[in-house]
Amino acid sequence: MSQSLFYRLVSCQLRFLQTPTRTFSSTLSIRAAAKRNATMATIATKTGQVVERFVLESLLRRRLFYFPSFEVYGGVSGLYDYGPPGCALQANIVDLWRKHFVLEEDMLEVDTTMLTPHEVLKTSGHVDKFADWMCKDPKTGEIFRADHLVEEVLEARLKGDKEARGQKVEVDQEKEAKKKKVKDTKAVKLDDAVVTEYEELLAKIDNYDGDELGQLIVKYDIRNPKTDGNLLPPVPFNLMFQTTIGPSSNTPGYLRPETAQGQFLAFQKLLEFNQQQMPFASAAIGKSFRNEISPRAGLLRVREFLMAEIEHFVDPEGGKKHHRFEEVKNMELSLLDRSIQLSGSTRTEKMTIGKAVSTGLVDNETLGYFLARIQRFLLKLGIDQSKLRFRQHMANEMAHYATDCWDAELQTSYGWIECVGCADRSCGDLTVHRNRTGAPLCVRESRAEPLQIEEWQINLDKKKFGPRFKKDGKTVEAAIDALSQDLREKLALDLEKDGRIEINIEGVSTGKVELEKGLIKIEKRTRVEHTREYTPHVIEPSFGIGRILYSLIEHVYWSRPDDEARGILSFPPAVAPTKVLLVPLSNHESFGPLVQRVMMKLRRAGISNRVDDSSASIGKRYSRNDELGTPFGITVDFQSVKDNTFTLRDRDTTKQVRASEDEILKAIKLLVDGEETWEDVRKRLPEFTGQEVD
Repeated sequence: MSQSLFYRLVSCQLRFLQTPTRTFSSTLSIRAAAKRNATMATIATKTGQVVERFVLESLLRRRLFYFPSFEVYGGVSGLYDYGPPGCALQANIVDLWRKHFVLEEDMLEVDTTMLTPHEVLKTSGHVDKFADWMCKDPKTGEIFRADHLVEEVLEARLKGDKEARGQKVEVDQEKEAKKKKVKDTKAVKLDDAVVTEYEELLAKIDNYDGDELGQLIVKYDIRNPKTDGNLLPPVPFNLMFQTTIGPSSNTPGYLRPETAQGQFLAFQKLLEFNQQQMPFASAAIGKSFRNEISPRAGLLRVREFLMAEIEHFVDPEGGKKHHRFEEVKNMELSLLDRSIQLSGSTRTEKMTIGKAVSTGLVDNETLGYFLARIQRFLLKLGIDQSKLRFRQHMANEMAHYATDCWDAELQTSYGWIECVGCADRSCGDLTVHRNRTGAPLCVRESRAEPLQIEEWQINLDKKKFGPRFKKDGKTVEAAIDALSQDLREKLALDLEKDGRIEINIEGVSTGKVELEKGLIKIEKRTRVEHTREYTPHVIEPSFGIGRILYSLIEHVYWSRPDDEARGILSFPPAVAPTKVLLVPLSNHESFGPLVQRVMMKLRRAGISNRVDDSSASIGKRYSRNDELGTPFGITVDFQSVKDNTFTLRDRDTTKQVRASEDEILKAIKLLVDGEETWEDVRKRLPEFTGQEVD
């Protein structure tokens, strides 16, 4: 980065952060941070430049994509507001998501409440298990997220090892600034085996539970980085925001941590709406909340965020086939399976989804189909395919009832970030809610051919049974009904042989009951089933919209080699916050009516646009809007007044064409709808080279 660029960046950042309470020392710290970030190595842009996160985030805040919430009050970590371009970008991502999934897959969209009663989340397991592990310094009361602390301390030691070996150390200052204050790491050379051990451990850090993290803290003598004090063992911290529902505060509840539970509870109504047809999918888009222990990494770890989730309900008996799998089976994905991760490596393998399913690497066709559809959606948004991979969950990352799970991870300057999770959740969610409430969260369908079933059936003489067991009668009867077929067969033989049987039953004072012939009869009989009842399995793709939004920005960000001071966001037209910039050559009175006419025609066609009639040169006006990601620009000049022709500029190439108003508007519509590319337009319309440039 050139020195002049460096000072321009510092100046921009100081203007943005300037408040009445800003001090001289904070100014120096910003300047120092800028110098450190000038040499920070991160990922490369599409043109091979290094993504300077300090520069990019300055642009995003200056252009009001997003900013800290309640900033005039000092802000609250993990909470952000979106400005006009951020809102438009998010809305366009959601709109494309709806078209790609809800519309194309004929899904049933629902909007369920964010307030959720305690009982629902107790049943789903969130109350007991939705937690991160935190450890506390008993002397200072300081709280640490255990996995982050282990990660930071071991990374600091590896950094010290590199320094001791005389190797160049590349530091992510943004990440460093968000860590707890750590004493300067001494340059201490580690044994090669220890370096390997640390690196393998860091590759698997997300997979350790509380006990394992506690063992790592003891094994590697990890302490409070600031005071060097010992820490208490990790304990779970529930991530849900608790509240009460109603004025009496007698109904405890939570802000939902996901949209999924509302969809599961609506299953029976949706099945009826879908005329009892299986398979089908529901979809929901809405806010979720997680009370993160230590929010960091900007939009990537926040306490309130937008999710888009799909619950695809499928009959498990058919092998979870998908009728559209043939369309995607040859699509190639970069896969990081769990066996590679267990070896301590992060090497991906490119493989068609058809092969991944046929070899059993991906559990079934429906899961594989959605992985392919997720990739196609992300590429439509403008995600760089070379920075996209699918990582398989380790066994201890999944719920006990899940069969397989893959995360779509995007590479950013923060590392690889999970942005989409896609799991086969089996029938666990519907089953626990059905068992708790008795609601018919299942599918009943007529059999094509009646099914004859031989089974051991039990009959009780109710006239004798009631007086015998009195208040324990329901408990005993329920336990008898729950007996397995194998046990019923054994009891039938014992009853025939001895005339009586003994059954162990929890909930009665003796712990067992004795039943004789005449009170109970166990016989093998044949029954005919005309209907089939089953609990469907669920494939769940879950999208973190904020994470996708930020990762997309990094992937489309770049700058021209001859003008590094001005960033460019190359959003595809479909998701760009504003599609067209209207630029009158000057404030001449003859330009106004033309600008207004073109503006209204574009808006009636559903194409967002804005007018920049400032006194800056055309080149500067276009550059300002390149930072906002506006893909196209229309210039109104004196030639436009004469013959109603206009120039159309492309953001990425800066090339221009000139044509009549109707031809220009038609070209923009085709470009925004994705039916033509800029190269198609250049072939059709005459090139224009006489426009002023800055």
